[in-house]
Amino acid sequence: MYHQTGQRVVLVTGPSGAGRSTAINALEDLGYEAIDNLPLSLMPRLLQGPPMSKPLALGLDVRNRDFSTQAVIEMIDRLGETPEIALEVLYLDANTDVLLRRYSETRRRHPMAPGESPAQGIARESDLLAPIRARAEMLLDTSELSPHDLRAEMERWFAPESGDRLALAVHSFSYKRGLPRGIDMVFDCRFLNNPYWEESLRALNGQDPAVSAYVEKDPRFEEFFGRIFALAEMLLPAYVAEGKAHLSIGFGCTGGQHRSVAVTEKLARALESAGWQVSIRHRELERAAATRPAPQHKESKA
Repeated sequence: MYHQTGQRVVLVTGPSGAGRSTAINALEDLGYEAIDNLPLSLMPRLLQGPPMSKPLALGLDVRNRDFSTQAVIEMIDRLGETPEIALEVLYLDANTDVLLRRYSETRRRHPMAPGESPAQGIARESDLLAPIRARAEMLLDTSELSPHDLRAEMERWFAPESGDRLALAVHSFSYKRGLPRGIDMVFDCRFLNNPYWEESLRALNGQDPAVSAYVEKDPRFEEFFGRIFALAEMLLPAYVAEGKAHLSIGFGCTGGQHRSVAVTEKLARALESAGWQVSIRHRELERAAATRPAPQHKESKA
């Protein structure tokens, strides 16, 4: 996404109650042309013609009149391949318990279960949005964010007052499932010692200190990581100077559970310490979490 090559479009989506409306309002206050819940069929017409003078923020959720998961994915893919459009997909998410609490506090009915419990609606919506979540370049968990905190995060990521901002996303993935969509730089971690073959570490993942310590003990790790971090330090200012708005760095391993996750976490922390804005995506861990049965919540008796 380079400056002066197309219309900047931020597509904001996610489950009901995760803060999409707050995010859209924040983008509007930042100078974006904000449109919420525009029917999918009208989006191509909106984006035809020369770029607007403002960046565009589009809110999208399951209440859209012609919403379907497949239609949204096709639209994202089509816009992503259009040179005149610089598309960024922002997915706002929150833990199920947090979404339930927010619905309880507001006494709203869930759009996916107007006559049933919010828990049932949340589970249905999560299943419906899972493929779209996997397509998003940026994932923002609002579970511990107040509306004020969320607005501050939106300003940190999207404020247009300067052209020297670069949003980084660092991904882990399994080569068995192919490369994640939209990755700019890819590094292979399969040469590192594999914690999977250690019985005590197999059930854990690269976010666990024991796994990351095991990976870092590989005699090749220090040079590998040092060279990658040095490369990032050299390239990132050049990308900023070129006007790139978003950069994705991927680390792959066999299963996407141990080595790639550990390296992703370490690089993200190092880049954050160096002053860069960084989001983390663990594709296989997210996929595993999405396929776990939703927790059962007892209905309160009035």
